Amino acid sequence: MIRVLGGVRNLARILHGAAGIALVFLMLLTIADVVLRAFHRPIAGTYELVGYAGAAAIAGAMPYTSWMRGQVYVDFLLERLPGPARMICRLATRLLVIALFGLLGWHLVKYGRDLRVCGEVSPTLELKFYPVVFGFAAACALQAIVQVCEIVKLFRGEYE
Repeated sequence: MIRVLGGVRNLARILHGAAGIALVFLMLLTIADVVLRAFHRPIAGTYELVGYAGAAAIAGAMPYTSWMRGQVYVDFLLERLPGPARMICRLATRLLVIALFGLLGWHLVKYGRDLRVCGEVSPTLELKFYPVVFGFAAACALQAIVQVCEIVKLFRGEYE
């Protein structure tokens, strides 16, 4: 079980690194476009590329941020509950997150298949949409798996 948890954590960390690269690309592209616009030479498709990179940054950051519990949440009430009630609340929220991201990932896969079949592309660069949608679906699946790992850690007493 330790190797499985470590493997999920490493996969989430790799995706987090890719999200960082996408964020740097997004920043450099925006700066270059602004500078080149001053010389009347904008970069074609910047809006599309920023959208793709933004989606990659968000999707890639989700699982590892959850693993590290880096998101902002209010633990004020939860810490006042007795141990068993706190565990039930944590378990319930993890199960809800698994259901949410499972459904989101499933619907993104269906949407990506539709986009692939109809050949939907971006207007300027004519980049296909479906790989980004499938990537976001994969990140949602990993997010659900991270929450399963959180439940395992919760029952093993390693959550705190």
